[in-house]
Amino acid sequence: QVQLVESGGGSVQAGGSLRLSCAASGYIYGRNCMGWFRQAPGKERERVATISAGGGSTYYADSVKGRFTISQDNGKNTMYLQMNSLKPDDTAMYYCAARSGANCYISPGSYNYWGQGTQVTVSS
Repeated sequence: QVQLVESGGGSVQAGGSLRLSCAASGYIYGRNCMGWFRQAPGKERERVATISAGGGSTYYADSVKGRFTISQDNGKNTMYLQMNSLKPDDTAMYYCAARSGANCYISPGSYNYWGQGTQVTVSS
């Protein structure tokens, strides 16, 4: 049974930073696409950043490029999302996700496993 548990969310002022963590159990890093999605109230869930199996390829949404960095520590079975220069538009529930396959896709429906989410709130 795969379990994903996020942590690290919180409230910050615009311009601040947060680092989200996603700890996985019952799962082997390096063989699956992993990623971060977010969903703001009244909006659809959107892909923020993903990393392919083995870390060979990363994707960032245009809105976060240059500000967010996705990484993973295979030894700790943990994935991270470093978020800098946060903006109020970044306010959302952030979800860790994984899919049974090496490649990453846009649609949230392509991902088999989800964490419970961690709230990020950025005030102006």
